[in-house]
Amino acid sequence: MLEKHYDPKSIESQWFQAWEEAGQFRSVPDDREPFCMVIPPPNVTGMLHMGHVLNNTVQDILARYQRMLGKNVNWVPGTDHAGIATQNMVEKFLRKDGIDPDSLSREDFLNRVWEWKEKFGGIIIQQLRKLGCSCDWSRERFTMEEKLSTAVRMSFVHLYEKGLIYRGKYIVNWCPALQTALSDDEVERSEEPSNLWHFRYPLKSGGHLIVATTRPETMLGDTGVAVNPDDPRYQHLIGQTVVLPLVGREIPIFADALVETGFGTGCVKVTPAHDANDFEMGMRNQLEFITIMDKTGHMNENVPEAFRSMSRSECRKAVVKAMEEQGFLEKIEPHTVAVGRCYRTKDIIEPY
Repeated sequence: MLEKHYDPKSIESQWFQAWEEAGQFRSVPDDREPFCMVIPPPNVTGMLHMGHVLNNTVQDILARYQRMLGKNVNWVPGTDHAGIATQNMVEKFLRKDGIDPDSLSREDFLNRVWEWKEKFGGIIIQQLRKLGCSCDWSRERFTMEEKLSTAVRMSFVHLYEKGLIYRGKYIVNWCPALQTALSDDEVERSEEPSNLWHFRYPLKSGGHLIVATTRPETMLGDTGVAVNPDDPRYQHLIGQTVVLPLVGREIPIFADALVETGFGTGCVKVTPAHDANDFEMGMRNQLEFITIMDKTGHMNENVPEAFRSMSRSECRKAVVKAMEEQGFLEKIEPHTVAVGRCYRTKDIIEPY
């Protein structure tokens, strides 16, 4: 006798188990037209959310529709390692339990990550089954499996040998807290109050010009000063050099259309290794690229000894103080700047 009300708990689990045991979702190559899908693997950083539910429901509808058309449907399930996101989650849980992640050896930390994967990866797969997803569950995969990792390496080598990809230095959004590069959509940008510092850069030929910057600490890595090619104020200086304060390095003055004549004084310091626009100008004008920070955002051996090992914020204060003491500080103006922060840690992004 049919129940008055539909009871999903008793009905759905029973029928899903029956479908699996009967091999309804298995896919073995035969003479039918194949239809293959690889599930966009959910990250093993927790459990499924409503977006996953909607996404996988649409996929399941498509898979079942193609089966009804007589095709041999192979829907491959799996989960994704999401390395940095998973590391961040594991570290949060370790700290919650009073464990400093940095106190663990690499091997111990990796074991914790694999434990996390087994726990939440298993939950995700069970949730997908609970939804009734008609995947071929015998083909379940994880992106860090040895065969899949090998396939990725082989693909990159193949693309490299065909000349379609290359490896080289490029400016990235670097998160010092996670010590990883982030894509543009992983960076949260907002307007924040700051200052515009005006510094005097001595001309080699005598006198000085004034540059304006929102990041005094990066001046230690300057390799040029840029002006707009149509700015009449500085035409006579193009091709000359200045002596970089605090460092003593002689750097060129050049023209580049990327410089806005209305920003600051119209003269901008150029630090190709720590600014996206400066990177472009550095490439176009064959400037030297000097990285002045390590991966944690602390000043490295490429800066004067007095500033080494300082954090970015400490170095900013120290540079401004030194510039003032040596007579190179013209003035400081309040200024609003666009600050990029890591969407996971909220740490300020370093162009690197």
